[in-house]
Amino acid sequence: MKRPIMGLAVLILTMPALAAELASQQAANADSEQVLVEKVKVGAILPDRLEAVPGSFDVVDEKELKARQPFSIREALSQVPGVNIVGEDAFVLAPNIGIRGLNPRRTSRTLLLEDGMPLFLAPYGDPSAHYSTPLDRVSRIEVVKGSGQTLYGPQTVGGMINFVTKPVPKEFQASVMAIIGNNNFSGGHVNIGTGGDWGGIMLDAVNRKGDGIRRNHDFEINELTLKGQLNLDDRNTLIAKVGWYEENSSVSETGLGAVEYAEDKYQAPTGKQDYFNHERKSLQLQHIFQVNERAKLSTQFYYAKSDRASFRQINEPGSLNGRSEMDRCSGVVATEANSANCGGRWRPRDFEYWGIEPRLDISHKLFGIDSDAVIGFRYHREDINRNQFRGGDPRFQDLRYAQSFNGVNGSTGHREQIDINVEAKSYYAQNTFYVGNWSLTPGVRVEDIRISTDVKRAEGQPQNNAESDVTNNQSKVLPGFGVAWNGIANTTVFGGVHKGFAPPRPDRDIVASAANTAVVSKTKAEESTNWELGLRSAFFKGFKYEATLFHTQFDEIVVSNGFGRFVNGGKSEHSGLELAGRLDFGTIYNSSHNFYVAGSYTNVFTAKFKKTSAAENIESGDRLAYTPKHIASLNFGYEHPVGFNARIGVDYISEQYEDVNFREGRDDFDPLSGMTGKIPSYTLLNASVSYKPVGSKATFFVSGNNLADKEYLASRVDGMVAGRQRQVFGGVRYDF
Repeated sequence: MKRPIMGLAVLILTMPALAAELASQQAANADSEQVLVEKVKVGAILPDRLEAVPGSFDVVDEKELKARQPFSIREALSQVPGVNIVGEDAFVLAPNIGIRGLNPRRTSRTLLLEDGMPLFLAPYGDPSAHYSTPLDRVSRIEVVKGSGQTLYGPQTVGGMINFVTKPVPKEFQASVMAIIGNNNFSGGHVNIGTGGDWGGIMLDAVNRKGDGIRRNHDFEINELTLKGQLNLDDRNTLIAKVGWYEENSSVSETGLGAVEYAEDKYQAPTGKQDYFNHERKSLQLQHIFQVNERAKLSTQFYYAKSDRASFRQINEPGSLNGRSEMDRCSGVVATEANSANCGGRWRPRDFEYWGIEPRLDISHKLFGIDSDAVIGFRYHREDINRNQFRGGDPRFQDLRYAQSFNGVNGSTGHREQIDINVEAKSYYAQNTFYVGNWSLTPGVRVEDIRISTDVKRAEGQPQNNAESDVTNNQSKVLPGFGVAWNGIANTTVFGGVHKGFAPPRPDRDIVASAANTAVVSKTKAEESTNWELGLRSAFFKGFKYEATLFHTQFDEIVVSNGFGRFVNGGKSEHSGLELAGRLDFGTIYNSSHNFYVAGSYTNVFTAKFKKTSAAENIESGDRLAYTPKHIASLNFGYEHPVGFNARIGVDYISEQYEDVNFREGRDDFDPLSGMTGKIPSYTLLNASVSYKPVGSKATFFVSGNNLADKEYLASRVDGMVAGRQRQVFGGVRYDF
């Protein structure tokens, strides 16, 4: 392992010297073209030459976002094949995004980025998504699922989603938007910025609030973002972005037992006391040195700090014959009245990470072949502190009171304290060779990780034994290769294979029977081999489509065995087919009246364990959790240059199972808990209309989701959770 790491390190350390040499050559060439700052592109993970990308990808651009006016990220990505989003809350505050049959729980197997910066609470130590970029700030969404993921990490087993934010303006611009809808939903967005040859500066302010899916589940989010660009000269650009985000919600982290759900699926017995607060601060700095027309050296620094605290009063839903028990008041059924007179569990947790990443992009003619190369290195650090306080006294509903029990042993007091520290070094190199109609892209990524987990307290008792303080060191070489052929006009045939990787998951909640008995398990890294073969084409006038076959083999898939613990589930495989297309009749018939049909379909025909594990109660052939076999979206629309756009469509999700141990013909483990068993299929009706009068600066829009008000089960994680009811909202955006 030392040799590839050292070799790549030496190569990467030569980047500044190589860039300087190229700059010297450029200066000596009197006929060279002037480098323009305007050519600097920031934030995208897809290259300029999309026809050479040797894998499947999808782009949701700003035009489509404005036309469809999605309520949340769930609607924004509903037409992207291979993507499955489980909606546990009304506004998708904690995204659950799965790609190609992988468990979507908190998006832990999908790399979530903003302008190339990771968005998780902690990308290595706790890859859980409790935040995604508000769509108001987004210029486009990139979804990458195939080969080419070697440039990014650490999650490369499924796919990547990158939110590319709007660039700073080159002149004064401003916009204001206000929206309102049922379920007490309202919101606003203000954008103001200015710029010139020197660069630019832009401020965004976002607010959203409303009622949740269940009663007493109201929420509010606020975000401020300041982004600036300074053009030092024709070759050097500085870009900075500072963000602050706050969520205050009453969304219960637990669902309902089977009896409770049957009585009233929208109730939340402890909703008036349950609480979730999340504050996130972030910083992203980039220096771009445009060496010449063929080389660019960029250096990125990023920092994020998240403080989240949640309070819950139910730990095991449905434990009292299908009704939930107050966790700290034994034998008491969870009701609104009882919840006011009982305590519960506070989970305050702090996450802080930072990283620095130099990267050289260079076009060259190695071996006389036109090529684009990328060489880079990233150093990343994380510090995580997890605490939990519990008590039956109703005064425990106040966080400050609960924290006054810091260091107190026993069933009432300081239940848990876990410190996790991560140091990760990533090295990568990739080269695309252009040979006639062919593009060949070999690449490699090396991940060198150290994860230290120190359990200082578990089950209300101090822990100081050797097994409670463990360091997990792992290094992985992750090669990849992709090929694309463009021998037919506006058509790309592609194929590729890459080694996927997800870092070993440290246990989140540690079980201990007494003091000095906690044991930290050393979970192995999740490794996969990802194959892909596909076609995307716009050969026929007015018709574009894509089709992709994929196959993923896991050597060590990681699954949750409940109670916050992660274990290696052994070998598994996922295979499927993705289809997507759009037919524009206006283009076909050269008409300004464009009627169109757009749709996508995913069939995950295989998603199963390949090996029996008696220890984890897994049998070969078990289908993986949250892997619907069929996902489909079909939309009919009309658009006209006068500024009118209307769309109506349906989204379909086939049945799936929450329990990884569920087998056909087998009864649920506990049918009353609501946590295991089938999640039936459902179909949702959606529509949107937007209109911007010619010459007007105002845009009017109305959008509706689940218009038929379908009642459906969305999730069984921590109990049964109903899907979102009918949501309709409208608004106006005015551009100054």
